[in-house]
Order: sequence, then C-alpha cells, then structure tokens
Amino acid sequence: KVTVDQIEQDHLRKNLPAFRVGDHVRVTLKIIEGESERLQAFEGTVIARNNTGLGESITVRKVSFGQGVERIFPMNARVIDHIDVVRTGRTRRAKLYYLRGLKGKAARLRERE
Repeated sequence: KVTVDQIEQDHLRKNLPAFRVGDHVRVTLKIIEGESERLQAFEGTVIARNNTGLGESITVRKVSFGQGVERIFPMNARVIDHIDVVRTGRTRRAKLYYLRGLKGKAARLRERE
C-alpha cells in the first residue's frame, strides 16, 4: 500500500545544502525567456523557513539600491537550480522579521562558529 509520505519522498530534492534561518544564501534560479534559458542569482539572508516536506519554503531578504526586497522560494520547485551558503549567521529566533525595521550595520548578524 502506497502512502502520501512515500509519494512525497520521490519528489523531494536531494541536492539542497543544510542551512538555517540567519544564514546568507545565494539562490540560483532558472529563468526562461521565450526560447532561451539563463541563470539568475538572488543573494540575501534567510529570515524564515516554513513548513516541511514537499511544501517547504524559505523567505530570503536582501537590500537592493536602498530598498528591502523579499522573495519566497518553494524549496522543491524546479525553478531553483541550486542554493549556496555564503555565510552562516547566529540567531536566537526562528523568524527574523525584526530585520525589516533595521538598516545598515544594525541589520548584520553575528557569524556562527
């Protein structure tokens, strides 16, 4: 008898690195424009990680030209080519929404050993 969990296991991505909330990551996406396909990177701090299994997603925040930009990525989506961990951050919370109100050096996180 096949269960939902067994079907989910077949569709989960195996090539994702281990990272936590507070880490600085570079998410490389496959962008399809007409016939051509290219890779585009989105680099920022993981401020939230939601759900588990097939529906897992991460929220990545960066500051671009003085404007805060957040993007939600489904972890198991085909548009994600790969994820690189640039820096590890030390945090004491599961959600870092407080970073939205901080600017500049105040928004930095300490490095995790």
